[in-house]
Amino acid sequence: MPETTPQPPPHPPWENGWVPDTSRAPGTRRLWLAGTLAVATVVACVTAIAVDHKAPDKASAAGPTVSASTDNGPGLLSFASPSASDTTAPPKGTSGMSATSPTASATASATASSTGPKSSPSGAQPSRSTPSKGTSGGSGGSGQQTGSSGKSVRSVNYPDRYWHVSGSYVYLDQPRGSESREDSTFELVKGLANASCYSFATHDGLYLRHQNFVLRAERNDGSSLFRQDATFCPQKSPFSDDVLFQSVNYPNYALRHKNFQLRLDPYGYNTTNRQDFFFDLVDGLG
Repeated sequence: MPETTPQPPPHPPWENGWVPDTSRAPGTRRLWLAGTLAVATVVACVTAIAVDHKAPDKASAAGPTVSASTDNGPGLLSFASPSASDTTAPPKGTSGMSATSPTASATASATASSTGPKSSPSGAQPSRSTPSKGTSGGSGGSGQQTGSSGKSVRSVNYPDRYWHVSGSYVYLDQPRGSESREDSTFELVKGLANASCYSFATHDGLYLRHQNFVLRAERNDGSSLFRQDATFCPQKSPFSDDVLFQSVNYPNYALRHKNFQLRLDPYGYNTTNRQDFFFDLVDGLG
């Protein structure tokens, strides 16, 4: 039987510098760290929720006194005490869907007898009760009669021609006899569809209105369409005192003369023959 030489035991673990810890299961340290982090997170969340709930309570406790002292400020309950501005809620548009506007027309009618109808922000403001010269500042010119209560509308690029009603249509004509001058004189009244604009009344009780985009003199039939067709908002030229008359129900259209007849045409940045759209309000011819 062969002899076996006993082998020395391997180096004990302590000689390698590492000794396994046999008192706990592997991975326990990571579990402890994860558990501690989770507990800390839960505690932080609970603390934040508690603080968040306490803050609204304090704010609500102080809320009634603050709102009571600032009752005039905006808020959901401010509708209980309407202010003066609530009565003027309907905006001033150019739609002209009603004959009168609730407050604007009342204010305009209160001042109409002394200052005449108000124009749009940049429009001219000739007085109905005062036979003064038109918005062109002395554009009444020589050879025109003064002292008339009406107004005549003179072309800018044809200064010897005026609006003239002939056969229920409106043309750009030179003044002739007394009858022609009378038919070229109009009464500027508050707009039938918008008190901030104008309507043109003739000496025989008719109104100028556009129909099929042509300007005509017709009797008021009381309809909403007629009131809108007969209302024009004056817009002052940025370069002079000339006036453009914009339609209420066609806000991108304005009155112009074409082949010496008055009609409604589009007006914009690319419009040619711009002077055809501008006129001067002067003392009445008739």
